[in-house]
Amino acid sequence: MKLYLRGHDDRYAVEQLQLALFPDEPMEPVDAPFTGDGAVSSLHIGKTWLTATASITLHGRTAKAVRRLAVAEADVPARRRLLQNTYYAAATQLREPPAWGSLSGVRPTKLTTRHLLAGGDEKGADRLLEERYHVAPARRRLCIEASRATVAAAKRLRPNDVSLYIGIPFCPTRCAYCSFVSTGIERTAKKLLPSFLDALEKEIVHVGALLRASDRRVRTLYIGGGTPTTLSSAQMQRLMDTIRTNFDLTDLIEYTVEGGRPDTLDLEKLKTIRANGCDRMSINPQTMNDEILSVIGRRHTSAQTVEAYRAAQRAGFAGINMDLIAGLPDDTPESFSASIKQVLSLSPSNVTVHTLALKKGADLFFSRRRLPSAEEVGAMLEDAENCLRAAGYKPYYLYRQKYMSGSFENVGWCKDGFEGLYNIYMMEELHSVISLGGGGMTKINLPDGRLERFHNPKFPQQYIERIDDVLKQKDEAFVLLTKR
Repeated sequence: MKLYLRGHDDRYAVEQLQLALFPDEPMEPVDAPFTGDGAVSSLHIGKTWLTATASITLHGRTAKAVRRLAVAEADVPARRRLLQNTYYAAATQLREPPAWGSLSGVRPTKLTTRHLLAGGDEKGADRLLEERYHVAPARRRLCIEASRATVAAAKRLRPNDVSLYIGIPFCPTRCAYCSFVSTGIERTAKKLLPSFLDALEKEIVHVGALLRASDRRVRTLYIGGGTPTTLSSAQMQRLMDTIRTNFDLTDLIEYTVEGGRPDTLDLEKLKTIRANGCDRMSINPQTMNDEILSVIGRRHTSAQTVEAYRAAQRAGFAGINMDLIAGLPDDTPESFSASIKQVLSLSPSNVTVHTLALKKGADLFFSRRRLPSAEEVGAMLEDAENCLRAAGYKPYYLYRQKYMSGSFENVGWCKDGFEGLYNIYMMEELHSVISLGGGGMTKINLPDGRLERFHNPKFPQQYIERIDDVLKQKDEAFVLLTKR
């Protein structure tokens, strides 16, 4: 489906909405007028009014919408809303409105969180989502409840707090839905892992010194990936020794290791991780259907997931998260419901329900084989929410991604007292996050409300080769972090 912009270049605002509204129509941005199916988003700036027009033709049927805004009120956010709402008004003459209305961003909860932190109430937040962005009632409820958890988490932060992320970009195999830059352990363990850990230790030592000099306090620590537990028990002990030696963890309120693949976990490794202060573990089956696991390239079974969960309990973990993905190949609402029920029978502290996102670097983006429809994915999510609420779980964080099935969302659910604070702080960008390791992205919150980002090299070999540049970049980040 073609997309032509006339009089403006705010492609992201319209493009993401078109992807959400017409997920089954391949998008083709064009630079000139065209005939046939497609969309034209226009913006005219007059002396008094800013006028947006959207014209969308699908299967020979055309719908149009016009909206305007006083030029004096047309700052960048207002202009973007004008373009989105105009496009949305035209598109919904041709299609059913999506659950998230005209919202196209990754973090819809930022709107409601900002409203609540500014002193507004939840009724006002609900009106904001309904009247300005046309969000459906169920999504408004999720958004507000997640923001409720965010406000509580924000109250636990102090001015000099930061979070730390440590990225281990290795996995046993690459899943069919995954586009993360991770290296298969079978091919590279002997060659890259020791050198990677050497480089990572240099970065940890360097950042530890910067933290001490800047009087920053580590509030949450998250070791992610890839799959960090592809490290052996001895390698994990070495990493966690280095962390403990170089970071003052006195003020730490949450320490997470993303175990991820059940087939990388055993009791010895889990005990090693728990003994070094980690209090939260992720064990992510994605589905409890063994046939679907095989289709997506996971080498473990649902029985191994249960074994890994029981081992984590024996190792002393009370906080255990389990991920599931709605929309995997060959999955159905019935089989997804069975996965939810099997996971809930274990009674983990947290369950994260993801919606499959067709990422450009993933195998499924090209094959799209046997994927459930948007309607089926919606049924999966609705059933999951009903089951989770009935079992006493509540939503605590939420985000969206490009190319998601049905343009839905990912939601973290938890029992009372088990909100994943790192997830909230990182997703809501409440304070600075210092990221180390392969593919880590440091985000520095500036005094004027902007974010400055610093990227570590994604590929392990590049990270190893450029570690000195990484350290210099950390120096630059800390100059901004301490500038007031």
